[in-house]
Amino acid sequence: MSETDLDLGSADKRRTLWIVLWLNVAIAVGFFITGAIGDSNALIANGLDNTSDAVVYGLTLFALTRSRVWKRGAARVSGFMLLIFAVGVVLDAIRRFLEGSEPAGVMMMAMAAIAAIVNLLSLYLLKKLQNRDVNLRAATTFSFNDFVANGGIIIAGVVVLFTGANWPDLVVGIAVACIALYGGIEILRDAHMDIHEERGTKHRGFWKK
Repeated sequence: MSETDLDLGSADKRRTLWIVLWLNVAIAVGFFITGAIGDSNALIANGLDNTSDAVVYGLTLFALTRSRVWKRGAARVSGFMLLIFAVGVVLDAIRRFLEGSEPAGVMMMAMAAIAAIVNLLSLYLLKKLQNRDVNLRAATTFSFNDFVANGGIIIAGVVVLFTGANWPDLVVGIAVACIALYGGIEILRDAHMDIHEERGTKHRGFWKK
């Protein structure tokens, strides 16, 4: 079996998902610690995001050898988790706006740079998997969203460092929430369309891509 032709239920696929899962757990812990120390909404937002990602990868591993219905159910849980996460981040950003905060720009940039490297590695590992089902497509969406968010944090960190303002941190935190919102909707739509793909039917309306 070649490196780019991994079977859906193979040991290689499970090993890849376990690696990506633990990478996300490690990054989430790093985000929470630096977010708390650095008083950063954006870092905490990404910590919550990576925590939800780790849960999703766990669900994906659980659903790998189960029916397509189970896989769609796991994907829906993933999508709804992202929507809930997005609401929580926005509420925290509002609280920080009203109460004030002093985010550490250097810490934001350093943590985001480390996370970007880890997310690129996760994307590389997931992209090697062929014949990806709805759960694996959701996992790839998560890793890509995280990589984009890391870039936003680095930019915000630079602005915070030179201005001393907290608004760039809050803006990026809310942007991460919006990315999560979009990703959640896409995952739910993908799960819905998977039903029609399985049945060989077409659906028109809101869920049509």
